[in-house]
Amino acid sequence: MRLQKLPIGIQTFKEIIEDNYIYIDKTKEAFELIQNYKYVFLSRPRRFGKSLFLDTLHNIFEGEKELFKDLYIYDKYDFKEYPVIKISWAGDFQTLESLKTVALDALKFNQQSLGIQCDNLNDAGSCLRDLIIKSYQKYNQKVVILIDEYDKPILDFIEDKNQAKINREFIKGLYSVIKDSDRYIKFAFLTGVSKFSKASIFSGLNMLTDVSLDERYGNTCGYTQANIENEFLPYLDGVDLERLKLWYNGYNFLKDDVYNPFDILQFIASNKKYKNYWFATGTPTFLIKLIKQNHYFLPKLANLKVDERLLDSFDIENIDLEVILYQAGYLTIESVEEELFGGFEYKLKIPNIEVKMSLNDMIIDYLTNQKLEKLDYKKDIYYSLINNDLELFKTSLQAIFSKIPYNNLDKIKHYEGYYASVIYVYLQSLGFDIIGEDVTNLGRIDLTIKLEKTIYILEFKMGGADALKQIKEKKYAHKYLDEKKDIYLVGINFDEEMKNIGQFEWEKIDANL
Repeated sequence: MRLQKLPIGIQTFKEIIEDNYIYIDKTKEAFELIQNYKYVFLSRPRRFGKSLFLDTLHNIFEGEKELFKDLYIYDKYDFKEYPVIKISWAGDFQTLESLKTVALDALKFNQQSLGIQCDNLNDAGSCLRDLIIKSYQKYNQKVVILIDEYDKPILDFIEDKNQAKINREFIKGLYSVIKDSDRYIKFAFLTGVSKFSKASIFSGLNMLTDVSLDERYGNTCGYTQANIENEFLPYLDGVDLERLKLWYNGYNFLKDDVYNPFDILQFIASNKKYKNYWFATGTPTFLIKLIKQNHYFLPKLANLKVDERLLDSFDIENIDLEVILYQAGYLTIESVEEELFGGFEYKLKIPNIEVKMSLNDMIIDYLTNQKLEKLDYKKDIYYSLINNDLELFKTSLQAIFSKIPYNNLDKIKHYEGYYASVIYVYLQSLGFDIIGEDVTNLGRIDLTIKLEKTIYILEFKMGGADALKQIKEKKYAHKYLDEKKDIYLVGINFDEEMKNIGQFEWEKIDANL
C-alpha cells in the first residue's frame, strides 16, 4: 500500500486533503469550539500546528463540506458559508510604518477575497472596521475573524523593548476594533505563542475565552501517542517507539502528552535519524542572555513550580524567565495540584531529550564559551557517573572551570549559583534524571541525580563552609533509602580566588544498609 505524503511545511488544509497528505483529525476540537464559544484564544509553542488548525476553521466557515468527508465534523455541522477575514502576521515589523504596511497588505488581501473596498485605505483600524461591517451587509451573514500569530510583531522585538511597545500599542488598537464590532461577528479565533497580561494587549480583547489550558482542548495541536501507534505506524518501521517517545514526546497542555508535529514529520523524512529538528528552527538567544544577566539559578528548572497567574501572563516591562520558557515550549506541564486557598499550582519540566540536550548545550556555550571542548567534558562526566568514578567526576568538573575564560568569571566569582548552574547544564545536556532544589523534611538538596542503580546527592557551597557535613547533618539521604540504590553524598566547595572547585568530598551509602 502506498503511504500518504507527509505535509512538511504545508499549513493549508485544502491542499493537504486534496493532494492526499496525511492529516490527523482535529475537527472534533474545532466543532466543539465553534459550538461553545464566540471569541477564542489558543497559545502554543512555535511549529505546533496552530496555523493548520486555524486554516481548518477557515475551510469550515467557508462551507467546504466535501473537504471534511470521513472526518469527525462531517455529519455534525451544517457548513453554512460565512464571510471570513483572515490575518496572518508575517513581514517587516522593524518600524511602526513597516508594521502598518504589513497590516494594510493583509487587509488588502481580504478586500480582494471578499470583494469589498475599504473607504480609508491608509488606516488599518478603519479598514478592518469597514471589512467587518461591509461583509456583514454584502453577504447578510455575520463575519468570522481568524488571526494567526497575533503576537508576532511583539515577540520578534522582545529584545528591543521600545519597538516592542510601539508594535504592541498598534496591534492592541487594531484588535480593539473586533471588540467594538461585536454585533457583526459570528466567531473569532486568535493563535499565538504568548498570552500577554490583561493589563497589556488583552485589555482590548477581554471578551476572549482562553482555551490554552482547558483540558478539553489540550490535544488541539500536536500528535498523541495513539496517533503514532496508528496513523504513523506504517512510516515508523523498525523504530523503537519508546525511544521516539523519550526524544520527542512530553509536551502537555492538561490532556495527553503530545509530540510536536514538526519533529515527527522531519524524523520520518530524514530516514529516522534522531536530531534536534524543532529546537534548531529557533535559537533562544534572548533567553540565554536573560539567564546570564539575572544570575538565574538553573537547577531550579529541574523542580519548578508556578501558579496559574504566572503561566497566564507575559509583560514586556517585567519579563519572567519561567513564563518565556513555558510559553516558548522549552518547559511544559508535568503535573497540577489544587492549592489550599484556591487556584492551581503547576509543576513544570523540560519536555523531552531533544529540548533537554539542545537547550542545555546552548546554555553551556553561553556560560562557558566551551563549544569545542564540551563534548570531551560531557563524555568524561557521563562515564564517571555511570561507573561511580568520583575521582574522574571531580577532575572533569575542575577541567571545565579551568577552561572558562577569565572575563566570564571575573564579575561573578562570588556567585555560587553560577558554578552550580554550569554543573547543572552539563548534567542536563546528558539527559540524566535530575531534581534541583530537592525538598526533604529538613531542607533542600541542591541537586539530586537519579540513575538506574545509583543516586547522587550534591551540595554546593562558596568558600569554606562544609558542604558534605550539611548533607549528613540534614540527613538528605534518608529520602532515598527505600529505593535500595547506592547513594553517593557529594560536597563541592567553590573557591572564589581559584575560580574553581576548592574542595570535593564524597561518601558512599551502600544500597544494602
